[in-house]
Amino acid sequence: MLNILWPIFIIISIVYAVISGNIENLNNSIFESAENVVEFSISLIGLTCLWSGIMEIATNTKMIDYLCKILNPIIKVLFPNLKENNTTKKNVMMNIIANILGLGNAATPLGLKAMDDLQRENKKKDALSDNMMMLIVLNTASLQLIPTTVLAIRSSLGSENPSIIIFPVWIATICAAIVGIVATKIIINMTNKKRS
Repeated sequence: MLNILWPIFIIISIVYAVISGNIENLNNSIFESAENVVEFSISLIGLTCLWSGIMEIATNTKMIDYLCKILNPIIKVLFPNLKENNTTKKNVMMNIIANILGLGNAATPLGLKAMDDLQRENKKKDALSDNMMMLIVLNTASLQLIPTTVLAIRSSLGSENPSIIIFPVWIATICAAIVGIVATKIIINMTNKKRS
């Protein structure tokens, strides 16, 4: 649907600019926007590289193991079917840790790796497993303590106080995570009862 709406908006904007005699303003805004996009992309690429590097260092040290031990009781409740001490569990935990730290861009490859591992363990290849559903919900809710990407975006756009959004982000992501987890657990339980 969006691939239809955006071209329509662009065409209407160009036609309106020609009719109203604002073609010069349109040209200027196109070049300014292109310049802003490049600057913004470079700042986000730098941020992604930084945090991906930090996650890679953390993976090769004992820090991830320590964080995994802290998260282990929660993971057992959320993912009861995950096997102990395997790479799938570690990838799921790393994805959750990256999301908690607000590293959405670094969490994406970790989430894809975890989902690939979960799919390999999935007995029904054409349907999502319970663990896969929970991982999708957690990634969508994206519980964040430090919303790094949002802070970087606000800083790059010249916000006077980019960190003012931290408390509202906590409330929003905690509420989203709780509702998502509860709904997923209810659906999983109902589905499992119907199967048995």
